[in-house]
Amino acid sequence: MKACSDYDNGHPQVGRLFGDPMAVAKDYYQRTGIFPIMHILGLRRALAEAHPWLPAALLKAFTRSKAVALGKLADTSATKVTLPFVEEQLKGARDLMGADFWSYGMEQNRRTLDNFLHHHHAQGLSPRRVAVEELFHPATHETLKV
Repeated sequence: MKACSDYDNGHPQVGRLFGDPMAVAKDYYQRTGIFPIMHILGLRRALAEAHPWLPAALLKAFTRSKAVALGKLADTSATKVTLPFVEEQLKGARDLMGADFWSYGMEQNRRTLDNFLHHHHAQGLSPRRVAVEELFHPATHETLKV
């Protein structure tokens, strides 16, 4: 399989910022409780206004899907990825970050989002300090139990 990035291709001007990015990320998480958010789910405001039930339904669907995926990942009778030591990596992530290491929702991500919004405004990327609540449709403010 052909490598797909300059880093993978060994470009001399492309490299990692940290020699051991996992150690740096773990240290940062232990000190701050923050692990950068990797993905977001967006919904057009017009759709949410036309279908006020839709934001909560999407959160519920993705939360259930994540629960199924993590259940399959934890089933070590036949691992789902071809990664050596996947069981140990999963245990390490849970030991460090808890069972819900890819948490969804406003409250579960408040510290990370608040930190992001602080820096976003401080660096002049937003004209005012946005509140975490503004990022989420009101129908999704409450924690979903799956």
